Formats: sequence, C-alpha cells, structure tokens
Amino acid sequence: MRIMTKLAAATLSVAALTLSTTALAEVATGSQVPDMTVTDSNGETHNLSDFEGKRVVLEWTNKGCPYVQKHYDSNNMQELQKSATADGDTVWLTVISSAPGKQGYETGESANALMAEWDAAPTAVILDPEGDMGKAFSAKTTPHMYVITPDQTLVYQGAIDDNRSSNPATIEGAENYVASALADLDAGRPVATPESAPYGCSVKYKS
Repeated sequence: MRIMTKLAAATLSVAALTLSTTALAEVATGSQVPDMTVTDSNGETHNLSDFEGKRVVLEWTNKGCPYVQKHYDSNNMQELQKSATADGDTVWLTVISSAPGKQGYETGESANALMAEWDAAPTAVILDPEGDMGKAFSAKTTPHMYVITPDQTLVYQGAIDDNRSSNPATIEGAENYVASALADLDAGRPVATPESAPYGCSVKYKS
C-alpha cells in the first residue's frame, strides 16, 4: 500500500545498531542493510525488513540546501521518484535528518506542505530529527542516495549524479547514478557504479 506523504511527528529507533551521538556508522556496499523501525507519514510504524521483496531508494533531503533545490526546482528529483516507483516494485523513502533549530528541520505539518509545494512523489517521507537513521547509513550530504535490492542488499550509495555543481543547467548531460543503478537491476546485471562521493550540503545532525 502506498504510504501518503502527509507527515505526523515522527520518531525513529535503530533496532540492529547501537550508535553514538557523534560517530557515523557505515553500511558497506554489498552488505545487508540493518533493520530499523521508522514512523511513516501516517504515524504508522514499519521495519525496513517490511520492504523485503521490493527495491528501496533512500534520499536524504533539506529544503534549504541549494544542491537539493537544484534537483527539485528543475523537477529532476520528482521525475526520478515517479519513474522509479511506477512499476510498484520500488519503494522511495525521503529522509529528513535535520535536527530542531537547524536548516531543513521539518515538523510533520511543514514537511507535508513542502512535499505538496514540490509536487514530490516519494512513497513516504521519514522524519529523523535525532539522526539515528542518517547515522546508521552514514548519510553525509543532502542529497545522499542509496539503492537497496529486494533481498535488502545495499548496491549503490553516493551522489545522485556525476556533476557536483548546484546549477540546475548541469543536470542535462550528467550521468544519474540512481537511474543507472535501477536500470542495471532491471537488466539483471551488477550495478556498474556501486559507489560515488556524495556532494551537497552537510546533513544538519543534532549536536
């Protein structure tokens, strides 16, 4: 069932990892992702393991980041969300790990308004104000992208594309690593570029 993008105040707890408040954990490419409990936009609780059997794309976002604006103001991110989830076999989770008082922090109400303003199309938007999910995946930037296979193996992590500019004009002609990874999976071949250096604004974690 598609999860609505209207958000309630969300909490997130990591079930399989114990994280410090400062250090970032790391999920190695090619390894199983840790199971964790997240609260969706309707206030319903799910485990990442609930999505076994579907591909999962994770996207970290921050509305104040010019690199995020590059991909949303151009409609590039929305088009990718829609194309990725069109077949019903892919789940797209947009994650906001900005802490209260920091750039990009959203309440459920404001995040819902933002999704409507952007005409965004994720399966769900997760609020992660404590930074637990972000630290579990070692998310460093907005955007920072991850692709997970139906057996819950992480097969891509890094940038959305290969042009590190914040100028929307640079999207045309850039290789979109997320689209390429999904195409490789569709074709039954290994992901050609399993990792890249993420670019964008730093995730505004809780101090």
